[in-house]
Amino acid sequence: MMMHEGRIKAAFDSGVFVLKLCGDVRLTLCATLDTQAQRLAETPGLEAVMVDLREATNVDSTALGFLAKVAMALKGRLRQPPTIVVDNPDVRRMLDVMGFAHYFTLVESPLTEPHELRDLPEVPADEAGLRHRILEAHRILMHMNEHNREQFQPLVEMLEAQEADDAQRR
Repeated sequence: MMMHEGRIKAAFDSGVFVLKLCGDVRLTLCATLDTQAQRLAETPGLEAVMVDLREATNVDSTALGFLAKVAMALKGRLRQPPTIVVDNPDVRRMLDVMGFAHYFTLVESPLTEPHELRDLPEVPADEAGLRHRILEAHRILMHMNEHNREQFQPLVEMLEAQEADDAQRR
């Protein structure tokens, strides 16, 4: 089975921002997600945010960390938590286990379909930037619940050690 290259699409329409993740969404897209999270936090007139995962075949933990970051960037800005549309039971189970229901409303189908989604330009990330983002994503996930803390602690410790090595080499 061929994995579809991950893509992120977006639409902003009368106060509702939609982020649609398509295909295999991995850490290579986390710079794009991160940029979007920061931009969303500053978007005037933002009333609701919906993340559509129905076309995502896979979302890795780094991408999930940045989805969580989107929710945290919006905390206190919206009347209701952002929504995740997820119809794949495996992805849904993963989101539940990882504590996403605390930060998002999880639904199987959206209230309204967005009009026009455009591809977000991919934000390139160099290796150091990528590692830093992987670390940040997993720190965010670790703060979400105990399950994540146990699961990602070894990875975070390894990445922190690598970051420390890099700093010494400089």
